[in-house]
Amino acid sequence: MTHPTTPSSHPPVPLSGPGFQTDPVELYRRIRREHGAVAPVVLDGDVPAWLVLGYRELHQVTSDPVLFSRDSELWNQWDAIPADWPLLPMIGRKQPSILYTVGERHRERAAVISDALEAVDPFALKERAERFADELIDGLCGKGACDIIAEYAMLLPVRVLASIYGFADEQGPALVTALNDMINGQEGALAGQRHLAESMFALLAAKAETPGDDVASRMVANTAGFSVEEVAQDLMVMLAAGHQPTADWIGNSLRLMLTDDRFAASLSGGRHSVGEAMNEVLWEDTPTQNVAGRWASRDTHLGGRRIGQGDLVLLGLAAANSDPHVRADSGALTGGNNAHLSFGHGEHRCPFPAQEVAETIARTGIEVLLDRLPDVDLAVAEDGLTRRPSPWLRGLTALPVTYTPTPALGAFA
Repeated sequence: MTHPTTPSSHPPVPLSGPGFQTDPVELYRRIRREHGAVAPVVLDGDVPAWLVLGYRELHQVTSDPVLFSRDSELWNQWDAIPADWPLLPMIGRKQPSILYTVGERHRERAAVISDALEAVDPFALKERAERFADELIDGLCGKGACDIIAEYAMLLPVRVLASIYGFADEQGPALVTALNDMINGQEGALAGQRHLAESMFALLAAKAETPGDDVASRMVANTAGFSVEEVAQDLMVMLAAGHQPTADWIGNSLRLMLTDDRFAASLSGGRHSVGEAMNEVLWEDTPTQNVAGRWASRDTHLGGRRIGQGDLVLLGLAAANSDPHVRADSGALTGGNNAHLSFGHGEHRCPFPAQEVAETIARTGIEVLLDRLPDVDLAVAEDGLTRRPSPWLRGLTALPVTYTPTPALGAFA
């Protein structure tokens, strides 16, 4: 695959750099201005790909899983990809998870996941989220200051998810460490991945012997004919996909409420503002910026570009959400409009039950924090906040806050 020279002679855009960290909205605006709705980009190691920025074009890609397949074996660049390419964990090959399964097999697999998640009692889910949130706040409420990201947002989702999947509560802290190490991609990443895999296979073995009222037991008991390895892979994907974006959803929403006049005045004004802030984040500051990806099963055209067979097409969710064709006035509140693409679209989108679980965890986490620390305030200037330098997931490196110290609530049943 080689990128043709664009009509405006602008070179392909490196999918890296400070623009994704500092002002991605302006970056996407510039890319759209220079390249249109589909832009040539290069990944680490000068690997070529296409980034879909247009809302209509992204809708087109995700609505046609045959032409734009999720099967990564179609990629025409595999011969040029080194074994140590840093994006291999994100663009897997021969991975036995639902992410790269296509056709009827994918639909059956997605149904197993949806059925297992849909059976989660929403009241029990909220109770567990409240319990873990209170436990975390008990550990920081007396200090008068903390980092919301490291001490709260990055700890809560995985604890709740592990609980509904069937892990014992005492296994939660180690899973938190393992998953965060894996996501951070540093020296502990492989050890974290091993711990997660070993824990998941052990969980499935235990649930096969003694089923419970949990997601893992329901997936093991499903008669669709999936192997233990496939179920373990899907549970690991669900845990990772459910944790980091939800943690960033909490962090990004709290940042908005603490810094934006449209929300800051209503911090203690009830639940309405929390829901509005969370929806606004999905439009303006979505945790999942870009997704890899789809692969063209044959030569085609998209957004005025010729896409070659086997080309990698990246889904620019954040860029599509800010497409001026759907958001002419980016400063206006979106209200209850949920036509954003932050959960994807089409048959490979995030399953609806998974979205509901993530929303319950995020909203409960924000509400409990505001209830327990009602005068929470940003401890630094807004321009002192920094983002992780990633074009994929968008979240804060830290959210330092201050508040009046309060006593812990004590142990929880």
